[in-house]
Amino acid sequence: MTPTRRTVLALSAAALAAPAVAAGPDPLAGLTVINALGGLGDPNHPEASETVMTPRILADAHASGTTAVNCTVGYVFGPGEPFQQSVADVAKWQALVRANAADLMMVRTTADIARAKAEKKVGVILGFQNAAMMEGDASRADIFANLGVRVIQLTYNNANALGDGSMAPEGRGLTPFGHEVVERLNANRVMVDLSHSGTQICLDAARASKQPISINHTGCRALTDLPRNKTDEELRLVADKGGFVGIYFMPFLNLSGHATPEDVVAHIEHAVNLCGEDHVGIGTDGGTTQIDDLDAYAAALRKEHEERVAAGIAAPGERADTHPFVDDLRGPDQFRKLYRLLAARGHKPARIEKILGLNFMRYARDIWGA
Repeated sequence: MTPTRRTVLALSAAALAAPAVAAGPDPLAGLTVINALGGLGDPNHPEASETVMTPRILADAHASGTTAVNCTVGYVFGPGEPFQQSVADVAKWQALVRANAADLMMVRTTADIARAKAEKKVGVILGFQNAAMMEGDASRADIFANLGVRVIQLTYNNANALGDGSMAPEGRGLTPFGHEVVERLNANRVMVDLSHSGTQICLDAARASKQPISINHTGCRALTDLPRNKTDEELRLVADKGGFVGIYFMPFLNLSGHATPEDVVAHIEHAVNLCGEDHVGIGTDGGTTQIDDLDAYAAALRKEHEERVAAGIAAPGERADTHPFVDDLRGPDQFRKLYRLLAARGHKPARIEKILGLNFMRYARDIWGA
């Protein structure tokens, strides 16, 4: 799912009060927490969008312990002109971060993430969830890198000129143009992300890229056989090449469509067992401001799902009655809850710290430099 799914909801005024973070010792104290695919939005706000900051968004992001988050910008799907929309969206986000400089800072390097932590700000990483805006011109990767885009996902669920997404029936791998784009992304030290991709293009890109690649938000197909999850072959190859895998908080972690925190932990553990503890992190595909009134959200979700089906980008596991998040891992306490769940399963603090942020930092350092 993408920020285009963050439907504008005019919910009750009472819903605007930020939920309290759990009392007691903070397990995140001193930790670097990086959401490899998340967002900064307030779904309860009547003017909610991914380019509007409310006090609650900023308060919740800080309260969550987030050090940095990869925010989706640019064209993902729909009728818009991909290149123009993407350039305009990057400009909006740059302006948004400047306007909230007391709370946010733009991330281009790992040093920026460290600085965000030191200055008690939230680092904003600009990323694309589709490379359709390349439109036959691989040199556009240079333009977006210079504009500050640090992550580019090759496909969304459908097909584009680079290859096939997870819902494209042909299952094409990386096309000749896709090879050109990967080469340009490597030259610009931009992360090559294969979330939402089909299996073959993921394997092809991992082999073709001169730098490690990532799957910033996914689950494990060995546990839940749905197209949005990655096979063991994909996960293992990405890790073997030095890459990064982020596990999401999404309905695709359970065939029922109603994933639980225990499902999140199970997918993290499978990925760690397969890839090693140095290659797995989190990419929740959600923000830290929760939807407070789930009953009111149900009607909006049904409409939203109908629109995704009509656009041909809905994936198996998405239904009108499934939430695009894990109900019990919402809000600013979500990473603390995950920490405690992993600790209860016997994972040591050093491993949990890697999962919550240090593994992304290691991968980012390999791609972006210090």
